[in-house]
Amino acid sequence: MLRSTWSRVAVLALAAGVVWLPFAGRDLSPDEGGLLILAGQWSPGSSLYGDYFVDRPPMLVALFSLADQLADQLGGSAWALRSLGILAVVATVLLAGAVGRAAAPGRLAPVLAAATAAILAATPLFGGTVVDGELFGLPFLVGGSAAAIRAMRAARPRSALLWGVVAGAAGASGALVKQSLVDVFVLVAVLALVQRRARPLLGVACGALAVVAVTTWAAYLRGTDPGDLWDAVVVFRQQAAAVIASSATGSTGARLGGLLVALVLSGAPLVAAVLVRALGRPTTETPDLRWPAAAVLAGEVAVVLGGGSYWLHYLMGLVPGLVLLAAAAAQRPRTGRIPLMVAYGAAAASTAITLVWVGVHPIDRPEKPVIAYLDAHARPGDTAVVAFGGANILEATGLRSPYPDLWSLPVRVHDPDLVHLTALLAGPDRPTWLVVAGTSLGTWGVDATSADTYLHRDYTPVTTTGDFTIYRSNEP
Repeated sequence: MLRSTWSRVAVLALAAGVVWLPFAGRDLSPDEGGLLILAGQWSPGSSLYGDYFVDRPPMLVALFSLADQLADQLGGSAWALRSLGILAVVATVLLAGAVGRAAAPGRLAPVLAAATAAILAATPLFGGTVVDGELFGLPFLVGGSAAAIRAMRAARPRSALLWGVVAGAAGASGALVKQSLVDVFVLVAVLALVQRRARPLLGVACGALAVVAVTTWAAYLRGTDPGDLWDAVVVFRQQAAAVIASSATGSTGARLGGLLVALVLSGAPLVAAVLVRALGRPTTETPDLRWPAAAVLAGEVAVVLGGGSYWLHYLMGLVPGLVLLAAAAAQRPRTGRIPLMVAYGAAAASTAITLVWVGVHPIDRPEKPVIAYLDAHARPGDTAVVAFGGANILEATGLRSPYPDLWSLPVRVHDPDLVHLTALLAGPDRPTWLVVAGTSLGTWGVDATSADTYLHRDYTPVTTTGDFTIYRSNEP
């Protein structure tokens, strides 16, 4: 029976990885391109990560650095990065099966938990086919959840301690990929409260502290100061939230609407509703996961809605909570099979239809014409600034940016009056090329009055493509 169960889990993991393959070589998204640029030059420099800044922890940058190092062996940056993404998906599904196995000894739990992960980690409605922090964090969060359950059910103190160390290490790794991914620690806290068992907490603390210490030390060796890192992953996020709340435009609300529509179309709410309906007190000695799963999922929803930017890939962060909910539902005997089959069938059909749609209608990359123009006209030694975002343009063309902020939100927090950019444009190291959305460097939360003066005085618009205007420095 166990062999049959794990065969099904393995098939689900393989299927989830295979459906990513047709998209592995497609054009990089702005986030993917920007993180690859940043990771590829990570060494002591003038900003947080080398000469560039991103408000993300170092383990995410390290994973992109690995992709950058594998690019030549795997057919380019896109193939290397997406290959790591596929491995993350496969590992997540397998580890979801482990969560089910730890939660309930029957055949249903591992398969149900793995099916939840496979369907949702594959759907483009959750940002699937594109690699971001949420995806890279999934194996750590799901694996850490399995270890946490094992720690709480362990009969021997040593086993509880060791599984606690694994849970803490995995949980810290998830948070070091993206600072909001604290699902494992929420799970451990609520499990300890429900089970009235504090022994594994020592192991969790030791595992987490060890990973944080080693990662911080390794980042320091590559030139990232721990104090600056704290400012980036904690202080900056508070400042960014204030900027978004005070200055964001209607586009943010439109993205929220799109995110909610994507969530509904994915079938995830239907799956969650059926799982909640199936919840009941478990008949085994395993930890009761009803309240822990509810707490983790509630925390994930708060992160998705509280971030303020509402990108689709935020929804990938709901996968660990839904896996736990599936495991909790499977702890109840005689769980209704027909409602589960209907809900999971609808979610699987949604994923399949969306994959076919994205396969036929690729995600629009408005930066492609800009990349083509710069490829044709840029010369060796040229530099460029993309105002603000669209770092995949720089990655694809190989142009270096002399401006440290590759994303728009850091500009709005660090340089809202474009003082630093104006000084760059007025100095001897100004970029050869400027790529601007429209004809002004201004955007919400940014006053471009001074910078626009130098833009229109010292640069000439050479072409317009879509929403972008490409400017070239007047210097020969």
